[in-house]
Amino acid sequence: MPATRLPALTPMAFIRAMVAAYRAAGRDPAGALQEARIAPAQLRRADARIDALQMETFSARAMQELDDEALGWFSRRLPWGSYGMLCRASITAPDLGVALKRWCRHHRLLVDDVLLSLEAAGDAATLAIDERVPLGEYRELALVTLLRSVHGFACWAIDSRIPLREAAFPFAAPPHADAYPAMFPGPVRFGAARAALVFDAAYLALPLRRDEAALRTMLQRALPLTVRPYRRDRLLAQRVRALLRGGALTAPALAEALHVSVRTLHRQLRDEGLPLQALKDEVRRDTALALLARTQRPIKQVAAEAGFGSSKSFARAFRQWTGQTPEQWRRASQAP
Repeated sequence: MPATRLPALTPMAFIRAMVAAYRAAGRDPAGALQEARIAPAQLRRADARIDALQMETFSARAMQELDDEALGWFSRRLPWGSYGMLCRASITAPDLGVALKRWCRHHRLLVDDVLLSLEAAGDAATLAIDERVPLGEYRELALVTLLRSVHGFACWAIDSRIPLREAAFPFAAPPHADAYPAMFPGPVRFGAARAALVFDAAYLALPLRRDEAALRTMLQRALPLTVRPYRRDRLLAQRVRALLRGGALTAPALAEALHVSVRTLHRQLRDEGLPLQALKDEVRRDTALALLARTQRPIKQVAAEAGFGSSKSFARAFRQWTGQTPEQWRRASQAP
């Protein structure tokens, strides 16, 4: 069977920025371009795209030939293995929050040109990049790669997809802006004050699931981390419950809020052993029990607030949950 062809989604503008790094170092990128199957005519096309394997191939060779994992972005060269050191410094952390704080702290030891930081406020966590010097023609590639690298490491470390509430960039939308949703699934905003990823702060408490042996294996081909789509989301059920409690009761409404397709939502919940209907029933039950125990609202109103269309359907479901009618359960729960 012929090999499956990967979709060509990566903008050629990223390769041109790396070619500029070759030229700034007085090196010839021809060998790397040939290995990655990128023709000179294709390189010159403003609208050209390459696939993930081509990007990985060119990036890996460029980093090794230039001995700079930052590919000329920064005033200080980062020798091959620098980001592996960041991974090793973070992998022994007890949870993702500590791991990302270590990553940001140790990144400062490598680079003065940008400052990475992790902030948590309320239920949102923000991983941000503050630019201390102009990054010039490398700016877009540098900021995109830095964010994708740390996001990829974070997903790998906890073995879970980490959905993004927002990916923000401090420049105008480029001609290839349509490629950004593939690189950063979720809302993308241009013209922001700084580059940043915003995600649910609950992920920071998740324990790391990788060890040193897994890290050694991963570092043999670390670049795919920036493009690997993790299927599993370890907090998916928790996020769906919160949305259900907030009133998003239909699969399309939930899928839109989570930035996935309806089909993907159902598949991921099945993978977790939690069908959507079971979560709906759980939230309805918890809502009904809380209202019956803590309020004197009429049964009809409790049924409506729990998401039932009629008191009869509510009573039928309630008996299945508890073996009692809502009135019986309320008397028992509120008895002195």
